[in-house]
Amino acid sequence: MLLGVNIDHIAVLREARRINDPDPLDAVSIAVAQGADQITIHLREDRRHINDYDVERIIKHSKVPVNVECAVDPDIIELLGELKPNRVTFVPEKREEVTTEGGLNFDDANYANLDKATHYLKAREIETSFFIDPTKEAIRASCGIGVSWVELHTGSYANIFAMLYSNLRFTPHSIKDLDVERSRLQKMLKKSIDDIKTAATEAQEYGLKVAAGHGLNYQNVSEICKIEYIEELNIGQSIIARSVFSGFENAVRDMVKLVK
Repeated sequence: MLLGVNIDHIAVLREARRINDPDPLDAVSIAVAQGADQITIHLREDRRHINDYDVERIIKHSKVPVNVECAVDPDIIELLGELKPNRVTFVPEKREEVTTEGGLNFDDANYANLDKATHYLKAREIETSFFIDPTKEAIRASCGIGVSWVELHTGSYANIFAMLYSNLRFTPHSIKDLDVERSRLQKMLKKSIDDIKTAATEAQEYGLKVAAGHGLNYQNVSEICKIEYIEELNIGQSIIARSVFSGFENAVRDMVKLVK
């Protein structure tokens, strides 16, 4: 299984002080040396962490493929058409969200925008992927537009796992909707895993390559690694969080061991 290391949170730390340190580019060669197969970054419309300057330099200097996540924003799509990352993953985006909260919406207006953006990038030989909820409907919509990849949103699985097996429920960040008895959480976790398995199988049957990501960490990633047809994981926040205490090299190496 391939590992894409998302380095957004290095830029989050930089932007907290609005200086030039730490530089996300410095992380690229370290991640690759420790076994990362891909570098993933998210260029948001408001440029809250990764910016255009980062994207240009990372694409130019990375020795492994670069996957840029973005919304269907005409200016960003035009920029990426010029910079030519290996892959563009379209994700939903809301200005007020802390992190991406779910998969793409395929209503009529968004479908048309996704279709146009996908074909624009494919004409420039850039792979395209959709970040989707693990549902058959999302798989079929993705296939209809003609992307090469889908990335299954594992956020629901990660939240349930955290409420079941960590101390999250005792912290200020407890998830109110999941503050239920453990027996119910165990059933919810099984269903979440089953949904991801079913979606991965469905995507493979449609000829799509399958990635997964969101909320994956050193405790919960093993179950996702067992799922047939998932070829790649994109993981960021948990790696950067661990690196605060163990160093970035060790944090990447530890995750590579789990994923491989």
